[in-house]
Amino acid sequence: MLENETEIVIEWKKGNKKAYEALVRHYMADAFMVAYGYVHDEEDARDLSQDAFVKAYQARESFDAGRPFYPWLYRIIKNHCLNHLKRVARGGGSLYYDNDPDRERFVAAEPTPLQRLEREERKAIVRAAIELLSEDHREIIMLKNFKGCSYAQIAEILDIPIGTVMSRLYYARRQLKELIERIEVEGIPESGGCLSHGSPAGEVI
Repeated sequence: MLENETEIVIEWKKGNKKAYEALVRHYMADAFMVAYGYVHDEEDARDLSQDAFVKAYQARESFDAGRPFYPWLYRIIKNHCLNHLKRVARGGGSLYYDNDPDRERFVAAEPTPLQRLEREERKAIVRAAIELLSEDHREIIMLKNFKGCSYAQIAEILDIPIGTVMSRLYYARRQLKELIERIEVEGIPESGGCLSHGSPAGEVI
């Protein structure tokens, strides 16, 4: 258990991102090992464990601050991995589209015209959100989700440890998701820089 975990969790539930960073750093390796135990693939295990942290952050209001954090996180990881394995068993491939990091791959092989239109609109939103990312976050999203680089390849390209790749990619994906959600509400901005009532495009979350 993380030292002062109860106090850290209380701050996290208040929306303190620094507090959640402490939880992520402490449990990142454990989360990866849990995911790997289910999927037996390093790349997918890293992706799934990071997804689980995002899901946990979004569900913070439902967490009882008087209970240990890790067992709750473990259940989120387990359920996410089991759902992933079910989708793969139905014929899915890798976890993400190479050209669309916000949509999972498992969709109908023959989309309807309406689905194609919605997909194009979604891609436009994702592209706009990527343009609003900080340079470091945009770079790592491009390498992982557009170029299909492995974590080891990204670490070599950027000359950083794999642990740093995992951490940076986690924050990049979380920031991308937040930007996509804001664009869906506010619309695609006509020019870069800022979204209304939000953070500057270059701010690192």
